[in-house]
Amino acid sequence: MSDKVIITAALTGTSTPVSLNPNLPATPERIAEDAYNCWKAGAAIVHLHMRDANGKGVFDVEMFRKTIELIRAHEDCDVVINCTSSGQRGGVDEMGSTIPVEGPKRMEHFQQLDGIEIGSMDCGTFNWMPNYIFINSPNFLRELGKVYNERGIKPEIEVFDVSMMNCAKALIKEGIIKTPAHFQFCLGAPGGMEATVDNLQFLLKNLPEGSTWSAFGTSKNHLPILFAALALDGHIRVGLEDNVYYSKGVLATNQMLVERAVKAVELFGKKVATPSEAREMLGIPQLNR
Repeated sequence: MSDKVIITAALTGTSTPVSLNPNLPATPERIAEDAYNCWKAGAAIVHLHMRDANGKGVFDVEMFRKTIELIRAHEDCDVVINCTSSGQRGGVDEMGSTIPVEGPKRMEHFQQLDGIEIGSMDCGTFNWMPNYIFINSPNFLRELGKVYNERGIKPEIEVFDVSMMNCAKALIKEGIIKTPAHFQFCLGAPGGMEATVDNLQFLLKNLPEGSTWSAFGTSKNHLPILFAALALDGHIRVGLEDNVYYSKGVLATNQMLVERAVKAVELFGKKVATPSEAREMLGIPQLNR
């Protein structure tokens, strides 16, 4: 399937204010609706975060459950469901920097819910500027990896800088991450690697043999990294989590971004992977309904 490209739609994220783009889905109903529309438009995978009543990221098992049930209520929809293991901010450290909620809270939905096929795994800690410490300790990652292995969930190794690649390699060596691994290169986050083609190529040179990979650039870097990923035979991620504009001054919807990604894939002479094909390429069991 070398000519097949997996499109992931990252629907809402946790930090972008809904006031910046009213099209950001912030309830299970709206997230599920966007997931279905993006699947119809060509997305093989949907990446899910939940938001509380104030629009902030939250780990709420019942919200994840409801969203998944609403997506699967569409009998024709076989989209691959990918859930986050990050996003809810907790307290502050002694210097006043914001830190994530505690590790166990970040795993409850994976432990309790059926139907999650992929889970994000941010393999490292870095300073998400201006004042957030994105903490993913080695022991948290080991425990998360154990949960994924026990539940049959494919880790999506999110890489914001090269140290995260090295951490993932160490976890592969330990047997925590099973191979072939799947990487998501997240470029352009403040404090992480800049969204440049040089940086993407550097990461690819260090990719463990046999791995699959996808990439995205944030904000204005969205299209350059999308085209670079296609040119380098990778998969792509689009969506309002990473970029809220379709073009300068024009607000996007998730469906608009997926539709443009489909056109880009086809212009490259490639084909958009179906969910079934994505599962085959990523080594995920086929959906049994």
